Amino acid sequence: MNTLNITFPLGRSDVVSMLQHFKISPTRQRVEIAEFLFQRPQHLSAEKIHTGVTGEGNRVSRATVYNTMGLFSSKGVVREILIDRERVFYDSNTEVHQHLYNVDSGELTDVYDAEVDMVSEPELPEGLRIIDTDIVFKVTSR
Repeated sequence: MNTLNITFPLGRSDVVSMLQHFKISPTRQRVEIAEFLFQRPQHLSAEKIHTGVTGEGNRVSRATVYNTMGLFSSKGVVREILIDRERVFYDSNTEVHQHLYNVDSGELTDVYDAEVDMVSEPELPEGLRIIDTDIVFKVTSR
């Protein structure tokens, strides 16, 4: 993954530079979406991103948000976290970490390696290498 050391919040010029670093054309709508995302480390659905961006007075369609998040995810600007077929979060923190998903509240939080006793990597067939691992611990109240 092509990551940067990000200091939150990112201002407009930092967002433009970041998008250019990832070889993404910094259109007005992409910049507005990224500015909203990179206010702080956060986990947001495309719907929440759309609501937040339009709530700040920007004109962005839902389709543009979905397309932009797909682009950002494929380029490594954000991490796409799949909880299930109906729940996808976009994580503005691209550092290596795992997640804790609370089924009761719908909240997704970061968990770092120091907090998790990780299993070793599996033995892979010749010619293959691991490029990414996403671990989501799903929890509920007792």
